[in-house]
Amino acid sequence: MKDKKISDVLLTFLLQVIVYLVVSIPFKVMEVIPGFTDIRPVTLLGPIYAVFFGPQGCLAFAAGNLITDIVSDSLRWSCIAGFIANFGGPYLIYLYWTRISKESFSLRTGKNILKHIAVVIITAVITSAIITPAVALVYPDVDAALFAVMVVLNTAAFPIVLGIPLIFLMQEELGFEPHK
Repeated sequence: MKDKKISDVLLTFLLQVIVYLVVSIPFKVMEVIPGFTDIRPVTLLGPIYAVFFGPQGCLAFAAGNLITDIVSDSLRWSCIAGFIANFGGPYLIYLYWTRISKESFSLRTGKNILKHIAVVIITAVITSAIITPAVALVYPDVDAALFAVMVVLNTAAFPIVLGIPLIFLMQEELGFEPHK
């Protein structure tokens, strides 16, 4: 019985990483700062993985980002900070909805949608605050201000504009339950 559960967890993890790669790799050509940042619609998956899959989803999100960096020849020393931030950002969303919020996750009310948007924006700023100094320290020729803005925009805009409708679909139409 325990082996089946472990295999289910591993299969789900692998599927999440594969979905991440399928969404991220085609957009690697839309670089803003070559080798460092690009247009990243894949960030819409961060809150989804956090809310519906918990820590495992957060780890899959970070692993997917690292694998994308490797296969797109974007692997840099700053990817260590990227891995930490791409796990930590979704994990903070998970913590908010499972430990801090007095309500269980649902975007059925305007109040909860606004809370979710606020949490996504806060985690985007934290993500940028983790990655930007690592990039600026190791690669001083990179425009740190532009990099920081791109991280915040990518990590907030796509989860809000594309992620919220997908969360509605997953929860309301497909019956996904939030991770507890």
